[in-house]
Amino acid sequence: MIVAFLFALAQATAAPAPPPDSIDGLPLSTLPRQELPARGCAAYLFSTGQTRGLAAVVTADPASLRIALDGAVRDLARTAAAGNAAFGFNGETVYRGGEVSATVTLTIEQRPNLNNGAAVPSAALRLDRVGQDTLVVPLAGLVGCAPGAAKTR
Repeated sequence: MIVAFLFALAQATAAPAPPPDSIDGLPLSTLPRQELPARGCAAYLFSTGQTRGLAAVVTADPASLRIALDGAVRDLARTAAAGNAAFGFNGETVYRGGEVSATVTLTIEQRPNLNNGAAVPSAALRLDRVGQDTLVVPLAGLVGCAPGAAKTR
């Protein structure tokens, strides 16, 4: 009887199961296919852990972050930025929406073999949520720009 009670208590206090398309067992999921922005540029950031998938899309205009958290796609607005800007992005940018705060740090490299964009060899996504553990996910990816947008950056 005591064992059954302890088992039920452990299940009641266990963390919720990660979404089916979870990135490395985290509450962060892969995003579906995303289009190039109509104007400006977007950074398409992929997870670099055991599960590879599109983890975040950062757009320069409007300045926002798209993630899939707890099984739902969310768009967070930019609230702060610091560091060098390239293609409309800063080295470190903070986004907020509801009780979620996300900080994206990224390094952008222009390469001669990439047109209308650039490489993102290293990036990180930090997620802070009220009453929950902070998550930090390593990322890498590419910047893609609407035709003509990258030429002025």
